[in-house]
Amino acid sequence: MSGWLVVGIGVAAGYLFGGVPFGLIVGRLAGVGDVRRLGSGKIGFTNSLRNMGWKWALLVVVGDVTKGTAAVLIGRLILHDPWAAALAGVAAVLGHIFPVYAGFRGGRGVATAFGAFLGVSWSAALIVVAFSIAILAIFRYASLMSVLGVFVGFLSIVVLVRMGWLEAEYLAFALLTLIAVEISHVGNIRRLLAGTEPKLGQGGGHRPSGAH
Repeated sequence: MSGWLVVGIGVAAGYLFGGVPFGLIVGRLAGVGDVRRLGSGKIGFTNSLRNMGWKWALLVVVGDVTKGTAAVLIGRLILHDPWAAALAGVAAVLGHIFPVYAGFRGGRGVATAFGAFLGVSWSAALIVVAFSIAILAIFRYASLMSVLGVFVGFLSIVVLVRMGWLEAEYLAFALLTLIAVEISHVGNIRRLLAGTEPKLGQGGGHRPSGAH
């Protein structure tokens, strides 16, 4: 197959994997219905935790991480193409944010981004985990953990590429993933700056009618 076709297959597979709405699926199993009608209106871990509790939220985050990792590994281990792997990871994150299976209303892409980082480099993923846990423990803002964690992931990939331990194509993955996650958190960043962002465990319950 030509290089462009291989990359296209990787991107398509990544998007379709990333679009699986585990938050919606688990929400229905947990009996809360469409979790997008609650809290932040997103389908990711934080909103699931606020409205379903730890047990169900862990199922959501495992599913979301797995689909990011699977997308990258398809490119690395099946298609054997670094561009396919790199862009599949980005596509998985975008698939989570804009899932075709759920009316293009998904989450903010953080857990899927972490899964993609894990597929690219386990060492970068470990750095992200350690840093993110520290930020969450100190400040208790899941959004702050997310925006800083993905930035640390980006820096880790940059260092690994400069050291020659990763192919340069993964710089595109790191940069585009960083941009996607940061843009999806613009509202959170504004609330953090204004001091109105809810901390972990806060902000559950039904959304106001007409909220998006």
